[in-house]
Amino acid sequence: MPLASPNTLGALYTKSMERTSFTLVLLSIAGGMALLLGIVGIFGVVSYGISQRTREIGIRMALGAQRREITGMFVRQGFVLTGIGVVAGLAASAVSMRLLSSLLFHVSPMDPLTYFSVTVVIVAVAWLACYLPSRRAATVEPVSALRSE
Repeated sequence: MPLASPNTLGALYTKSMERTSFTLVLLSIAGGMALLLGIVGIFGVVSYGISQRTREIGIRMALGAQRREITGMFVRQGFVLTGIGVVAGLAASAVSMRLLSSLLFHVSPMDPLTYFSVTVVIVAVAWLACYLPSRRAATVEPVSALRSE
C-alpha cells in the first residue's frame, strides 16, 4: 500500500505540538504586554502622586529634608504598592496555573525558580518606575514649589 505523505517522527511531533506552541506564544505576548502596562501604570501613578504633592515636597525641602530622603520616601511608598501587587499576583498565578498546567512540559506548575525570577524582574522594574519620578521630585526648588499654587 503506497504512503500518501511520509514524514519523520520528529515532523509528526512538531505538527502535533503546533497548537500548544501557538498558545504559549500568545500567552507570552500577553504576559509581556501586562508587564509593560504595569510599568507604565506604576510610573504614571507615582508621577501623578508626586505632582500632586509638589507643595509638600517644597515645604519638606525648605525645612531641611535632603534629596535622598525625598527620593527614599516615594520609593518606599512605591515598594509598598509593589509588595501588595506581588503577593496578589503570586496568589492569582498559583490558582490559575492549576488550570494552565496542561500547557506546561517538563516544568511544574509551581516552579520556584520561575516565580522567583519573575518576582525579581517585577520588583526591579517597579524600583526603576518609582525612582525616576522621585529623583525628579527631589530636584524641585523649594521656593518655586511653595509659589506653585
